[in-house]
Amino acid sequence: MPVKTILWPTDLSEASLKAGGQVVTLAQNFGAEVILMYVAVDLCAYFPAYGNYPSPEHLNNFRDWEIERARKQLERICADELKACPFLKLRLVTGDPASEILKMIDQAGADLVVLSSRGQGARGGQVQELGRVAQSILQRSPVPVHVIK
Repeated sequence: MPVKTILWPTDLSEASLKAGGQVVTLAQNFGAEVILMYVAVDLCAYFPAYGNYPSPEHLNNFRDWEIERARKQLERICADELKACPFLKLRLVTGDPASEILKMIDQAGADLVVLSSRGQGARGGQVQELGRVAQSILQRSPVPVHVIK
């Protein structure tokens, strides 16, 4: 199976960043390009359901702040952990994480997805082996998915 493009979606949680070592190893073994992806949640899609909510302008300002913060963290990850990867791209998008990851697989022509079994959602006292996003990607991905526990 030739792997030319590896998609690494991360929510920047400690759990999701554990996949970094595997991404580097796979990219080196295959000589593959790595796409490091972050999905910001579209808050405008949620707040209208609650009646009295922040204005779209405030929500958009928060989204812009979140994306800029994520960009800085992704750039640090690239410099610190992925410098051994010969080809690297950043992708920051807004929307539902699972849906956006599945879209990116198609848009980028990814041959492999590497992701953590759980990310931000792993914070509560309830421990799940597989998070909602990882489960959705495993069920719906048209390409192989390498899950890091």
